[in-house]
Amino acid sequence: MVSRVIPVEPFDLVIFGGTGDLARRKILPGLFRRFCAGQMPADARIIGAARGDIGQQGYQDLIRSAINEFGAPSAESLEYLDAFIAQLHYVAVDICGDGGWDDLSKLIRKDLVNAYYFSVAPSLFGDIAARLNSWKIATSEARIVVEKPFGRDLQSAKALNNVLSQQFNESQIYRIDHYLGKETVQNLMAVRFGNLLFEPLWNAQYVDHIQITVAETVGVGGRGAYYDKSGAMRDMVQNHLMQLLCLIAMEPPSHFDPDAVRDEKLKVIRSLAPVAAHHVVRGQYDATTSTASYRTDAENLRSFTESYVAIKAHIENWRWAGVPFYLRTGKKLKARTSEIAIVFKKLPHSIFEKSADEKQNVLAIQLQPNEGMTLDVTIKEPGPGGMRLVHVPLDMTFADALGDHSEDTPDAYERLIMDVIRGDQTLFMRGDEVEAAWKWTDPIIEAWEARNDVPKLYDVGSAGPEDAMALIHRDGRRWREVK
Repeated sequence: MVSRVIPVEPFDLVIFGGTGDLARRKILPGLFRRFCAGQMPADARIIGAARGDIGQQGYQDLIRSAINEFGAPSAESLEYLDAFIAQLHYVAVDICGDGGWDDLSKLIRKDLVNAYYFSVAPSLFGDIAARLNSWKIATSEARIVVEKPFGRDLQSAKALNNVLSQQFNESQIYRIDHYLGKETVQNLMAVRFGNLLFEPLWNAQYVDHIQITVAETVGVGGRGAYYDKSGAMRDMVQNHLMQLLCLIAMEPPSHFDPDAVRDEKLKVIRSLAPVAAHHVVRGQYDATTSTASYRTDAENLRSFTESYVAIKAHIENWRWAGVPFYLRTGKKLKARTSEIAIVFKKLPHSIFEKSADEKQNVLAIQLQPNEGMTLDVTIKEPGPGGMRLVHVPLDMTFADALGDHSEDTPDAYERLIMDVIRGDQTLFMRGDEVEAAWKWTDPIIEAWEARNDVPKLYDVGSAGPEDAMALIHRDGRRWREVK
């Protein structure tokens, strides 16, 4: 199996915040990989825009160092590094003033695809958008890319949408969630809608429950001040886990095009039932003899912000009536993993020994660290001596399936930026989608704030607080192991 590379059209990509952490760690190393793969044309141009007056040579040196540090370039790819660096330009721009905008305007080639990446704080989105138009830099075909957090509640999300919509059409706005760029996430749609095998079973008649887990081993690190104002609910559930839930639960779109897919995702969010207080568990990692507590990491010893959250959710429609969706995410857990598990119902009747009744088929979609899928099935244990049944996985790990070409699979940022250049919004959130997600999330947050809810402490390196185990155990089910 060989990954097919389809080159994009020539483009000018401006990265506001071009010297920042995201640009150095993800955006530029990702673009370099696409350049090495032959997907970026030779006359494409990447323009860094930031406040510092480091000059073009200084910027090129900065990005060269970033690619060597964060891009893990191979000896073969380093042969392309000089050619890629030559495509980098730099403009010192005052985002809130007039400095540098005329210089930027002169650099942009209006006859090519123009894209503008807002790798800055959301409070600056409006200033950039307004100046792109007032200086007549952005054309009617220009595309803008905005990073999360897209608001911290429904009111602020609406305000951001309003700010952007005053300057750009919805068809020009690309709200990026890097989880949707993962190869396995997109394979969810291929598995569901490209195979007759699964879709007839993808409903309440055959599915017992669904688990979505995003576990991290890291703490809040240097993001303590930001994270303490956000928490796991705003940082992960409202966007990443919500998007995974939508792709799992949505109806088949009429066509595979951006608005058809996003229409179906929106229907899922609007069908989510309000969450009862006893169906939510918040946690906060505690100190050990060798590691600091969340409160120490966040530099707020009285913090009630959650570093872990588990939710039991329900979708009120015909397909999923009665099927619980268990969502959980947390920091400082025992392993780094992102997994979606569709657990099918038990056999209505087994002709084998009683223990066979307890075995359930599970389709597990692994998003990280090793992307792939497994399907747990029951087979006969080899050898004589009767019908002994065992549970084994049918494994489709991408690294095994693709062999030597597994490293050629683009990461999430690479794929999504190329989709921006192509003008494909399928994997990007629409404004009404973002607002609907906040409309469901806000009452959950408001309820625990009204109760002065204190997060449950959990040990670093565990699977989370005990109350989260009870959340699913009460239903006679078990979380899948975090491993």
